[in-house]
Amino acid sequence: MSKAEISKMKQKPPLVPLGALIGRELRNEKVEKRTVKYGQTALAKKGEDYFLIKPDCQRVVDNQSTSFSVFAIFDGHNGISAAIFAKENLLKNVLSAIPEGLGGEEWLQALPRALVAGFVKTDIEFRQGGEKSGTTVTFVVIDGWTVTVASVGDSRCILDTQGGVVSLLTGNHRLEENAEERERVTASGGEVGRLNVGGNEVGPLRCWPGGLCLSRSIGDTDVGEFIVPVPHVKQVKLSSAGGRLIIASDSIWDALSSDQAAQSCRGLPADLAAKLVVKEALRSRGLKDDTTCLVVDIIPYDHPVLPPTPKKKHTLLNSLFFGKRSENSMNKGSSKLSAVGAVEELFEEGSAMLAERLGKDFPLNSNSGLFKCAICQVDQQPSDGLSVNSGPFFSPGSKPWEGPFLCATCRKKKDAMEGKRPSKPAITA
Repeated sequence: MSKAEISKMKQKPPLVPLGALIGRELRNEKVEKRTVKYGQTALAKKGEDYFLIKPDCQRVVDNQSTSFSVFAIFDGHNGISAAIFAKENLLKNVLSAIPEGLGGEEWLQALPRALVAGFVKTDIEFRQGGEKSGTTVTFVVIDGWTVTVASVGDSRCILDTQGGVVSLLTGNHRLEENAEERERVTASGGEVGRLNVGGNEVGPLRCWPGGLCLSRSIGDTDVGEFIVPVPHVKQVKLSSAGGRLIIASDSIWDALSSDQAAQSCRGLPADLAAKLVVKEALRSRGLKDDTTCLVVDIIPYDHPVLPPTPKKKHTLLNSLFFGKRSENSMNKGSSKLSAVGAVEELFEEGSAMLAERLGKDFPLNSNSGLFKCAICQVDQQPSDGLSVNSGPFFSPGSKPWEGPFLCATCRKKKDAMEGKRPSKPAITA
């Protein structure tokens, strides 16, 4: 055998036993897969908080590879009917707004718009019953490593990642804390102010009529339509290191900051973590309202618990070089998603305007010759429906014949939310 042949043989990679190859594939598959572990704790004061836990949903029936999970909190006010109705109908309405036959990535891309349609449809259906209660909603969908959160009101969902960065995944629709929402409410015909007691203004900012301190909810029929059900939606993708979600009603966040809630339960299993977050909130504030907390761990396959975030060693040298971070910089850091590749932001939109939230790709169904309402999903003749952009109020730059199309009922809902009323006929002499 020549030296060249011997050299060539030496360059060949060594043979790997079949068992070792199969083991590698299984290990890689487990790394790519994730599992969801969760815990919940709820204490009642008024009995108006409800929650939804559905860890084993499927996009395609009997197909485990299409599974996803749903977790939600419904914090009712002025009664329980809106919270119960949303718990029983919201998921169904969201799924009905997603076209059939989509693959995983397409399904996730369609989900933000479907959440908007589902929230609005649920609100329309509930109002038809004449009930006056309302509810905030924080609605979380977990598909693989992708987390999509839709929210109206002041419940909150935070994400705690292995990098120790705590990120807010929900909007804040308290009038006291959201100047944009105050402007929208007043522009749509509502009034914003505090309670007047003996000539003195007291308490948080509220909208009138109704006196609600929130600008978005499902229900609240006795308040103006400017209290809208259009959710803030945020979609992020985790790395295979996973992360922890803490979903809780406002009584938790009135007592704890996002960082405090995350730090109070790190390194503990989800069921114990939920109890500890509630305990920590009660310790500082007491039970003044219904208090509900869901903790959801999204972790690599076969991991018993999300590992604690490693603590950085604080040395004198670190202090000299970096000093103490200001409160401003810490707040900025906690409002951003992790910059170490742990989380990728895919989508975020909080506008209350349906024309901005429903997209334009709702073409005519060539098979039936019908349009489908983008909200209630009812087929209609082209002459019966109206585009989101049509009517006397569309902007000069828009194209009123473009979709999405709305049925007459959903069109009225859209106009009412935006404070649009038919102009009064001019009186001629």
